[in-house]
Amino acid sequence: MRIHHRSWAGACAALALCAGLASAAQAAEGFAGARATRDHYGAIFQIDAGGQGAIKKTLNNIENLLHDPRLKGKVRVELIANAQGFAIYVKNNGFEQKLRHLQEQGVILAQCSNTLRELHVDRKDLYPFISIVPSGMGEITLRESEGWAYIHPTPPGDSL
Repeated sequence: MRIHHRSWAGACAALALCAGLASAAQAAEGFAGARATRDHYGAIFQIDAGGQGAIKKTLNNIENLLHDPRLKGKVRVELIANAQGFAIYVKNNGFEQKLRHLQEQGVILAQCSNTLRELHVDRKDLYPFISIVPSGMGEITLRESEGWAYIHPTPPGDSL
């Protein structure tokens, strides 16, 4: 019986691939994600784009974090808007109910004062329950220095 070298090499490669896939599947079955070993976590989300897609994605990301069972009752969240992201807080934009719901869950809703001044946005055009901070970058810097995670969702359609 004659065995062709190509067939033998192909069979070995296929066997190795199957073994690798089986090993990866077994590893995946045993992994349930990182464990929350600390009592408290913080996350600051930045939104600097004003499109509907960017706003929806950011709000959904916050909701997902708040409902992660590993972090239930352990996470503080802040949403800082700057640049065109101020659109998330403009009255009658369709997001008031969602923002109020997040705030009821403890999410801090903050707007950069520099943005309002630089883009000539009147504070009265924003929902009244939004907090104003001196600068978005300062807010992020302070939160990161406190050990908070910084999260900046990429607007849908943007590529790296």
